[in-house]
Amino acid sequence: MVRWLHPAMLIRTGLDALVAAVFGARADHRLIEAVVRPQPPYFDYSDETPEADFWLDYVADTGDGWNSTYAVARTLALPSLEVEDPRGDTHALERGRILVLGGDQVYPGASRETYEERLVLPYEEALGRTQDPSPDLFAIPGNHDWYDGLAAFMRLFCANRWLAGRRTRQSRSYFALKLPRGWWLIGTDVQLENDIDVPQVEYFRQVATHMKPEDRVILCNAEPAWILAATTQRRRGYLENNLEYLQEKVFGRRISLFLAGDLHHYRRHEGPDGRHKITAGGGGAFLHPTHAPAAPRLRDGYLLKKSFPDEKTSRKLARQNLFLIRHSPLFGLLTGTLYVLLALVTYTEIGTYGVTRFFDALREVASSVAGRPWSPVLGLATIGGLIGLADKAFGKWRVLAGTLHGLAHILAAFFVAWGSIYFIVSGLGICPELLPGTAPLCAAGWTHLWGKFILSGLINFLGGFLVGPFIMGLYLTVSVNRFGAHSNEAFISLAVPDWKNFLRLRIDKDGQLTVFPVGLERVPRKWKETGASPYGPAYEPDDPKATEPVLIEPPVRVTPRG
Repeated sequence: MVRWLHPAMLIRTGLDALVAAVFGARADHRLIEAVVRPQPPYFDYSDETPEADFWLDYVADTGDGWNSTYAVARTLALPSLEVEDPRGDTHALERGRILVLGGDQVYPGASRETYEERLVLPYEEALGRTQDPSPDLFAIPGNHDWYDGLAAFMRLFCANRWLAGRRTRQSRSYFALKLPRGWWLIGTDVQLENDIDVPQVEYFRQVATHMKPEDRVILCNAEPAWILAATTQRRRGYLENNLEYLQEKVFGRRISLFLAGDLHHYRRHEGPDGRHKITAGGGGAFLHPTHAPAAPRLRDGYLLKKSFPDEKTSRKLARQNLFLIRHSPLFGLLTGTLYVLLALVTYTEIGTYGVTRFFDALREVASSVAGRPWSPVLGLATIGGLIGLADKAFGKWRVLAGTLHGLAHILAAFFVAWGSIYFIVSGLGICPELLPGTAPLCAAGWTHLWGKFILSGLINFLGGFLVGPFIMGLYLTVSVNRFGAHSNEAFISLAVPDWKNFLRLRIDKDGQLTVFPVGLERVPRKWKETGASPYGPAYEPDDPKATEPVLIEPPVRVTPRG
């Protein structure tokens, strides 16, 4: 799994996001592809399986760690799958004639090498070839696919090539599929600015002219605008307005099922009119919480019907941040460095002050800070930086949350520095009689200022390495479980590979659309070679703790009214 809190990864993703934000909107690849990449109004599957059910698969937020990505890819690759729902009923599911990738195909950002390593290889190992008629593959990009300006995405998915036994057919980053029995699937590209460009709108206008009034639409977006809208008090954003425009002005009331990824879990909302909005971003990326951001009711009256994992489990997983050092050990390099710098700019001789002289030690440090201009600068920079990093979900309490977080680190740095210098001065040199057996250390030069300075720096770094991640983990745990804030940061820190999901959709002979949400609670950590042909998975689970695929909830029948 991508270790998001690794210092090098923080720098890389920060630069990727900065470059994408600065240049993305000014170099919109979609405007070019609309001119140079012709695409038919729609891809026609309406005449297939006239006397049988039609199946298609949907998976989003894929290429992260091998175990999670391959586990989902392998399950998707099986020609048939028998799964049990929570009621104990068994359902036989067939591999989809079409596989739709719903955005953010790779992490942390797009490049040819990253796609190859984190997406292509796992999927090729799961299914190298297929018998005729081979399934097709379509993909819409998410923000992580846009980090290289969509270059790698276009090369992989828009060049009529084969991937994991499936043929890619689209030539643009958006598409329309005409499915059997009056159903359509629309895949949009909202780029980095949550914006649907004019050529794309015109393309979908043209698609709509081929629809009958009674036809129904499955709308796939890279982000669940309905969750974002329900959890903020702001006015409608670009994405919400674009979706409303497509729904009201282009496709009308035909849209019966909304699908999106971006949030790496499963949540289904059902409307009073029988329509559904499903967030299913469990293709392999780290898990997101289902309890934050909380969205029990959407703006348009849709109600939350199912979450995977459930909210109780989600909160329990969030508490693992208290052991952040175990999940992201190298994050301590940042806090260790910060604590050393804070100790350096406030250094003063308080090594002889014991616990009973706490206020004396505090006065000495305050006096030192007052006489060194860099001390308040670094302290204010620490607090200001953490205010800037505080989640907007705190609302009016954002400044307070960042300030308390910063003060907690500054106070911890004070105690770590005080403890280290007290240990050195009172234990290792100045008063060797207080700690028998330390005289050789004094003779070796630990009483020298530089000796104390170096050893104190090392102890400060170690203290910051251990204490800093705990404070950060405590902050994240309280934020996400109490205030619903930092839902992303609280879970990228854990990089949980489990609780994966994808959707298998069936259009039966009567035109009824049914959604089968398949879940993997615990993905395998160990694998064994099968020696199978390219027509089957190369590896099978070899982990007794892994769980079998199940239906997250009973099959969801999409029966819109009006």
